[in-house]
Amino acid sequence: MADNAENHPLANRPPKADEPPNGGKTPITPIGKSRLAETIRHGGRIYQSMVESVRDYAIFVLDPAGYIATWNEGAQRLKGYTADEIIGQHFSVFYPQEAIAIGHPQRELETASKEGKFEEEGWRIRKDGTAFWANVVITAVRDEKRELIGFLKITRDLTERRNADMRAIADARRVAIAESANIAKSEFLTAMSHELRTPLNAIGGFTDLLSLGLGGPITNEQTEYLERIRKSQQHLMRIISDLLNFGRIETGQLSYDVSQFELRDSISAVVSLIEPQAKAKGVSLTIDEVDQDCIALADRAKVDQILLNLLSNAVKFTAVGGSVRVRCEAHEFAKMRVSDTGIGIANDKLDAIFEPFVQLGRSLSSAHEGTGLGLAISRDLARAMSGDLTVTSEPGKGSTFTLSLPRPLLQGQRTPPKRAKRK
Repeated sequence: MADNAENHPLANRPPKADEPPNGGKTPITPIGKSRLAETIRHGGRIYQSMVESVRDYAIFVLDPAGYIATWNEGAQRLKGYTADEIIGQHFSVFYPQEAIAIGHPQRELETASKEGKFEEEGWRIRKDGTAFWANVVITAVRDEKRELIGFLKITRDLTERRNADMRAIADARRVAIAESANIAKSEFLTAMSHELRTPLNAIGGFTDLLSLGLGGPITNEQTEYLERIRKSQQHLMRIISDLLNFGRIETGQLSYDVSQFELRDSISAVVSLIEPQAKAKGVSLTIDEVDQDCIALADRAKVDQILLNLLSNAVKFTAVGGSVRVRCEAHEFAKMRVSDTGIGIANDKLDAIFEPFVQLGRSLSSAHEGTGLGLAISRDLARAMSGDLTVTSEPGKGSTFTLSLPRPLLQGQRTPPKRAKRK
């Protein structure tokens, strides 16, 4: 490294007098004949070899005015200059023009000379004109009399780290914005729920009073009208409940009362609610024999809600004369399966149906009502209880939805079954 400085073709040529670096005083001593070169030469061959072999850091020496005296392999790799090209040039060649215009390189040397060290991170320029984000450390080098004889400069390329940091900041900002939006959405849904439920409850209440004849006798035609009003009111209430539940799930505000119970009880209770809907449409609804070991460790109310949604959808999308079957099997998980002979789902849509506000087959002329939140809510509820909700289907032949729920520990069993994988 010392020999490079002393024997370099530019080593005996002082910098041009009419080109002072950043307005500073132009040195007149050639680098090869300066005390800096002498100091480097006596620094030890082992140390020199070590520095010259470093590839990940640019390590080089400047004379007191900032002219480059040595150059290592790491500096060539990082900045693109060979030793023949760069030794004897001023180190400001590595700085953007705006930094040179304000005299920033010279202030770095002044700070290092005064305080012993200067360190910063900033943009630097390679030989090909590309910029990189660098960590720069400049250390003043003094002789035994404490006189300044040059500077040691170490540069690291931190572009990848900075880009990663910027991505992390951007991600954190997006998360914060999303969380803020979720809170605002939750507050909006709560307020909307209250504002809409109040008049809808009044509509339902007055409809019931009129149906009972408390306002006077009503005709058969009026009874039919009141029933339509009641169904519309109930439909709106279900939409509001779906929106409110979806908002609570997203913000983690939904609580779960997990306990052990037999799934046959849940199936019986929910099927009795859906039977009138199935009968009115001409769809048969059957419960297959339930395994005695179909016992779940879950929130009973949430399981009923999921099963009600699955059965309601099955009846809705099954044509007259079709069938819907419910069965429960005990495996590693307790599995409730709802199968229908309905319109089925295309393979490329099997994942989409669990996304919020997606309802397949819906059009302006379709009779299928809903928000498209039912399956999204159902799967989120299942996964929150360490279970899952999946589907298999064949277009034109029907679909089977499977609700998997954890089972309680059996006698002699030390660990619970593995949880269903979450996507």
